[in-house]
Amino acid sequence: MARIDLRGDALPEGPALRDLLPRADFDVSAALEKVRPICEAVHHRGDAALIDFAEKFDGVRLESVRVPAEAITKALEELDPAVRAALEESIRRARLVHRAQRRSTHTTQVVPGGSVTEKWLPVDRVGLYAPGGRSVYPSSVIMNVVPAQEAGVESIALASPAQADFEGLPHPTILAACALLGIDEVYAAGGATAVAMFAYGTESCPPADMVTGPGNIWVAAAKRYFTGRIGIDAEAGPTEIAILADDSADPVHVASDLISQAEHDPLAAAVLVTDSVALADAVEKELEPQVAASKHIEDRIRPALAGRQSAIVLVDGIDEGLRVVNAYGAEHLEIQTAEAVAVAERVRNAGAIFIGPWAPVSLGDYAAGSNHVLPTGGCACHSSGLSVQSFLRGIHIVDYTEDALADVAHHVVTLAEAEDLPAHGAAIKARFGWKVPGQ
Repeated sequence: MARIDLRGDALPEGPALRDLLPRADFDVSAALEKVRPICEAVHHRGDAALIDFAEKFDGVRLESVRVPAEAITKALEELDPAVRAALEESIRRARLVHRAQRRSTHTTQVVPGGSVTEKWLPVDRVGLYAPGGRSVYPSSVIMNVVPAQEAGVESIALASPAQADFEGLPHPTILAACALLGIDEVYAAGGATAVAMFAYGTESCPPADMVTGPGNIWVAAAKRYFTGRIGIDAEAGPTEIAILADDSADPVHVASDLISQAEHDPLAAAVLVTDSVALADAVEKELEPQVAASKHIEDRIRPALAGRQSAIVLVDGIDEGLRVVNAYGAEHLEIQTAEAVAVAERVRNAGAIFIGPWAPVSLGDYAAGSNHVLPTGGCACHSSGLSVQSFLRGIHIVDYTEDALADVAHHVVTLAEAEDLPAHGAAIKARFGWKVPGQ
């Protein structure tokens, strides 16, 4: 891994610091032009386009994009019992956390006779995406479906790429996870084609109001293409881990956690921020045997760790390390320091924070109860991860009596005239015979 030395006078402020930190090349704008014709083909040709693209990109000719209900049932029946138990526990824990996020209706009495109620309503229909490229992610099915269900979304559909090894169906573990969650509307569609299917609708799939779920650059580009037509969660980029550690951290743990994210993708980012050169040296020494013992070495792990998006960042102390990780805004941030709880409380920008040696990112990926669909690319400085809130809309309900309106009418008219919008004021005056109380 590369080293970036920010000790001494080398630690700048603001944007200059962000520019020094490692980040993957991820040009959504360039990808946008490539997904545009794909999206429009789905718009104009519907299911036929989806079938053609599945043959082109996934190597399988589909008879139907909609997955038969019996295939979903069969996938659950044939699921390894240990995998089923793990998925069920992941679902149970995710429900505990996400159920507590549900907002309730609240009424504020502004003045006697005048109130504003904020009512939270779920979107009517969502399209959820579960990737199926280099890896298969039944955990992403859980992370998307559970908050949507807990928000009260009535119509939930899920898409995942067709798999040539499974006769054009999405991976059976994906289907089994859908069965466990009660999702029976599933489509064999991947990448930009899945997003376009949900955005425009086709003969077999009604359009959705919102699309969520992680994916590659083509999914991110399609989400950008349809922003404004549908709601989206985020334009997810390559996954990231940042670890803020001092000499109290175990280099074996740190190395294994860096590798755990690197195995996702050759663009995955693994960043260690530390004030301990001894720890940095020990982690580098530990990486080699652990990488050698891993599975996806040459196609993912080594390119990810050696890429420009990964580095060991040296700082003078934990205060400086906090400046770095706050500027970086990692998707996943581990705090492996002395007094880790207190250090974590000072973090302002992160998708999720994992405290101490016994809360690795892998726990959050599967069974902490938290959501693993998180902001990437520094977006944690302004965005949150997927939650129940993602699927809710707040609506203000304004209820004023005649006396309550009369009490504030002159202020409304004054502000309308100050903005040169006299018709706004006239709408108030008309209710009081054109003579506004208080004027």
